[in-house]
Amino acid sequence: MTEERSSRRARAWLLEGLSEQSARHPGPHGTPPAEHTGHTWWRVMCLTGVDYFSTLGYQPGIAALAAGLLSPLATLVLIALTLLGALPVYRRVARESPHGEGSIAMLERLLPWWAGKLFVLVLLGFAATDFMITITLSAADASAHVVENPFAPHWLRGENVWITLVLVGALGAVFLKGFREAIRVAVVLVALYLGLNLVVLAASVRQIAAGPVVIEDWWQAATASHSSPLAMVGVALLVFPKLALGMSGFETGVAVMPQVRGDASDTYRKPAGRVRDTRRLLTTAALVMSCFLLLSSLATTLLIPQQAFESGGRANGRALAYLAHEHLGEVFGTLYDVSTIAILWFAGASALAGLLNLVPRYLPRYGMAPEWTRAVRPLVLLFFAIAVAITLWFDADVDAQSGAYATGVLVLMLSASFASTAAARRRGHRAATAGFGVITAVFAYTLVANVVERPDGIKIALLFILGILLTSFASRVHRAFELRAATVTFDDTALRLIDAAAADGPLRIIANEPQEHTTAEYRAKEYEQREQTHIPDGRPVLFLEVFVTNSSDFTTDLHVHGDEKHGVRRLRVRGPGVPNTIAAVLLRLRDRTGRVPHAYFDWTEGHPLGHLIRFLVFGDGEVAPVTREVLRRAEPDMDRRPRVHVG
Repeated sequence: MTEERSSRRARAWLLEGLSEQSARHPGPHGTPPAEHTGHTWWRVMCLTGVDYFSTLGYQPGIAALAAGLLSPLATLVLIALTLLGALPVYRRVARESPHGEGSIAMLERLLPWWAGKLFVLVLLGFAATDFMITITLSAADASAHVVENPFAPHWLRGENVWITLVLVGALGAVFLKGFREAIRVAVVLVALYLGLNLVVLAASVRQIAAGPVVIEDWWQAATASHSSPLAMVGVALLVFPKLALGMSGFETGVAVMPQVRGDASDTYRKPAGRVRDTRRLLTTAALVMSCFLLLSSLATTLLIPQQAFESGGRANGRALAYLAHEHLGEVFGTLYDVSTIAILWFAGASALAGLLNLVPRYLPRYGMAPEWTRAVRPLVLLFFAIAVAITLWFDADVDAQSGAYATGVLVLMLSASFASTAAARRRGHRAATAGFGVITAVFAYTLVANVVERPDGIKIALLFILGILLTSFASRVHRAFELRAATVTFDDTALRLIDAAAADGPLRIIANEPQEHTTAEYRAKEYEQREQTHIPDGRPVLFLEVFVTNSSDFTTDLHVHGDEKHGVRRLRVRGPGVPNTIAAVLLRLRDRTGRVPHAYFDWTEGHPLGHLIRFLVFGDGEVAPVTREVLRRAEPDMDRRPRVHVG
């Protein structure tokens, strides 16, 4: 008994918060509780900023490795794409998905049936790549700051993998306990980190101003390596895709929209204040980050020897920290290291929150994940295990993971720009359609160039996609015989017909094809069922007709409508699958009337395997036995289980 009680306690703790069963789950971090009034936009900006701004910890070093002496020019191209490409796109996404759904939800609406589901699963694979690599890459870079600090104990030297695993484990532990004060912590970390970066960059500018020959030496070295300034610009255009990490954070910025307070007059359908303030959040973050990227690129390129950026060099993965130690002393440098480690670790928290939003929004609703994935703690354990595997695979190397990270970021931005193009076209905005189309083409080029240069990124993303597809379809088949109805409601006419029929005893329900029929056809159907399945004479019957709307959907809300036509009383409902919908309605009728209903079916001709495939793909097939199986799984008590009769 003690073990059983402990097991129940552990299960209750693990699945705490598993209460949302609606057809459109908002994600455990997607919608604040009712008593929560949200935060001002600049505070929420700090939450998304721990992901976006923390890239300063490794972006300048990656830019120097990728572009060499042309790092400032390549960074200028990146800034132009950020302000003229990514920012307009995500301002549109914020308007089109004001509840944090993001570009994936926009694209989901474009493709119907299974095509839309497959497309979303592929995008989720890239999103998982982005967010998971954010966790592991940020922790790996934080470990680099730990071991390179002069005050770090000697026994930490070379132990980057174990330090990274400890940071990832600490992140998982925080989320298992509950992460309620994320925004307050984010505000402190972002303010401290950006403030220290300002000090480092100001000291670097002073150093450059004191020796202007540094700029001359850089320009001479750059022009000596290239035939003309135009050639330098061309090279910068070619190498800037490698700097794509500097645009991470926009998708997170949209995901945290539900945390933005907005105006008192905002409604769910028209949250104008939230949209306005989120767009302000995105614009401010992009402008701040662009300034820091340009200044940091100039400072690190001019003041750090190129060999220091190489693997094993003192500036590898920590260029600004190198400058902090060199020009401001070891004490200030250590303070800078601590702030960098903290924000990089917290960037993983932002990414994990993004994952915990995405998975419950889609996979359980598609039937492509177990119901426990709606809860936070099981997902945290799953993502922690994946993060450990990635860290061990890449040996906690920042440079090795940057390709996969950039691939995930660029695919999400490409999908967002394409979704924005489609949304503008649908609304008849020709200029916006053309503009977003150009941005889509630029992101497509950037993605292709990145994949060609670093194919390991797409390989990692394909592994995530393959894993999601296999587990999703296995889950869908495994869960095919569930009720698949979040709620079942009846309109006033349906309630009147049900109560009238229930007055004469248990309900007698005839399952019928939903096409329009004549009075004669309904009479023949009723006579046939009464004769073959021995419905008691004189007892009233109700016809139940199911319209399959989208068989690729899984969990839906069922709304039953009643009418009287062709001399019979009908209950009509739209659902994703005929047997599951009938079973859900029968159980709800039992609860409504207090009596076990009886349902009457015809056998369907054809091969059982063909019917099974039709059921899994199209939602129909052999209805009677599948309905009975769904009822058996949903109601183990045979005395309370609705009766199925087949003639």
